[in-house]
Amino acid sequence: MEYIGAHLAFKSRWEKTDEEMCRHSMSFILHNAIRTDFFASYLYLLEQIPLVKLYALTSEVIDGEMQFYARAKDFYKDIEASDDGMMGGFTELSDVDIKSSQKFLAKLIEGPCKVGTEFVLDCGSGIGRVSKSVLLPIFSNVELVDMMEHFLVEGQSYLEDEGEKIEAFYCYSLQDFTPEFRKYDIIWIQWVTGHLTDKHLLEFLIHCKCALRENGVIVIKDNVARHGCRLDPVDSSVIRDINILHTIIRKSGMDVLYAEKQKGFPEVCVPVWMLAVQ
Repeated sequence: MEYIGAHLAFKSRWEKTDEEMCRHSMSFILHNAIRTDFFASYLYLLEQIPLVKLYALTSEVIDGEMQFYARAKDFYKDIEASDDGMMGGFTELSDVDIKSSQKFLAKLIEGPCKVGTEFVLDCGSGIGRVSKSVLLPIFSNVELVDMMEHFLVEGQSYLEDEGEKIEAFYCYSLQDFTPEFRKYDIIWIQWVTGHLTDKHLLEFLIHCKCALRENGVIVIKDNVARHGCRLDPVDSSVIRDINILHTIIRKSGMDVLYAEKQKGFPEVCVPVWMLAVQ
């Protein structure tokens, strides 16, 4: 009962009910705002109710969930369907990224996990840069999913030499996509988790868990904030710190098997981590 006052003050300020707040996401940005406001006592409530802790941030912070996704799509419609476009102009880092991913994947296949090599799903695939250099040399069947049609159209010619291994191109945003049940040995999710709200990332990971075959593994490779959570208004994405990612993964009922920081990127770059999740 001691935190009811803080809860009522918070609810009055944002004029949102608990039910409405719990339908939205991106909670972790809100923590920083609260710390600098007189609603700091509301943190006690966040600690007491895990559901509110995960979904406390209202959509106003990102100008609405629909706008959050619409701005991302608007950003990528002007991105060139090329290696340079996929790397955001940092093409010189592509080889370093690819080699690290190849080594990380090898650990999953050759190590104790003994992950199979029949089916793999490349999420947020773009034109298929990761599929071409990391996944196609290993897996018998590769599927790609991306929200941008012009990326997937270019991907068909970009991956033409390995056409017989490409099973499908899916044009979906990940929050609207459900992978097929128990089909995949690896689900590779690179540089796209930041385009999902906390709620949708959690839901997508749960869908992916159900889509894994025996010994299957989800690989998340993404930018990781040094602390807290940052909103990038340019491409409408968030960068979460490693603890936030671990929290969402645990909420999905899975654990991180391996975690490895990407090496060879300049210090000025946001840290990139690779996580094997099962």
